[in-house]
This record gives sequence, structure tokens and C-alpha cells, in this order.
Amino acid sequence: MELKGIKIGFVLTGSFCTFQKVIPKMKELIKQEAEIIPVMSFNSYNLDTKFGKAKDFICEIEQITGRKVIHTIPDAEPIGPKKMTDIMVIAPCSR
Repeated sequence: MELKGIKIGFVLTGSFCTFQKVIPKMKELIKQEAEIIPVMSFNSYNLDTKFGKAKDFICEIEQITGRKVIHTIPDAEPIGPKKMTDIMVIAPCSR
């Protein structure tokens, strides 16, 4: 599948233990020339855990994607109406 130019909203939720597995997937998508729009839930953006500091994850994601992380409801609201993405990935997605 050709991903060049595809806009992917990549959402990280609070399953912190899987961030180290999920973030490399962003890199893979970017290597395939997809455009990643990073989004983090309130907790994933603000909480430090035994799996790492929120600030470190934010810096890594912003460096990988070249974009600021969307992390507030007002900043996230335009995603749908303005058709900012072609697809959305919710990862990790807990059951």
C-alpha cells in the first residue's frame, strides 16, 4: 500500500507500558512517506509513570513527526470537521 502523502492521525492513549512498542511504528509510517499528526490523551500527555516521563515521550514524538502534539480538546476538535486526516490510528488501544 502506498502511504506517500496519506495523513495519519496517530493517537496515543494511557497504556504507557506499550509506548516503546508503538512509537517505532510512527517511524515506520514516516519512512513510508506518510504524514503523521500526533495526538495524545490528557493522561498520556501529562503523566509520568514507571515507563517514562511524559515530557520525554512528547519530545521524541515531536522530533519524529516534526509537529507539535495535539493534546487538548479544543485543538483536537477541528480534526474531523476540517478533514485533517485520511485515517486515524489509536495505539495503544486497550480492550
